[in-house]
Amino acid sequence: MMGNALRKGDLGEKIAVDFLVDRGFTIHETKFRHGRGEIDIVAEENGELVFVEVKTRGSLKFGEPEESVGIAKENRIRKAAMGYCVRYRLTDRFYRFDVVSIRFQGRMIVLKHLRNAFQ
Repeated sequence: MMGNALRKGDLGEKIAVDFLVDRGFTIHETKFRHGRGEIDIVAEENGELVFVEVKTRGSLKFGEPEESVGIAKENRIRKAAMGYCVRYRLTDRFYRFDVVSIRFQGRMIVLKHLRNAFQ
C-alpha cells in the first residue's frame, strides 16, 4: 500500500513540475531535504523564490489534498526553506509558500494551485 502512495506522490510531483513550468516558473530543485523537512519543489517566478508543497490524493475520503497541510507541516516546510536560503546564501530574497493540490478522479486530474498558501 505504501509503495502505491509513494508512486502516486511522485506522479503528483511530476504533474506539478510540468504545470509550473508551463506557467513560466523556473524549477531549481525538487525534493530538497533539510533536517526533518522537505521541500517538494523549489521554483522561481518573476524573481521570487517559491517553495511548493505538493499534495496528491486518489479520493476525497480524507478531504481535499491541500487540507492535509497543517501547522506542523507548515513549520517543517518553513524550517527547510530557511535551510535552503542559508545553504545557497539567499537570505535577502523574497519568497513565498505555495501548495499544488492534485486529486485523481478516474481518468481526470483535478489540480489547484494555491499561491501564498501560508506565511
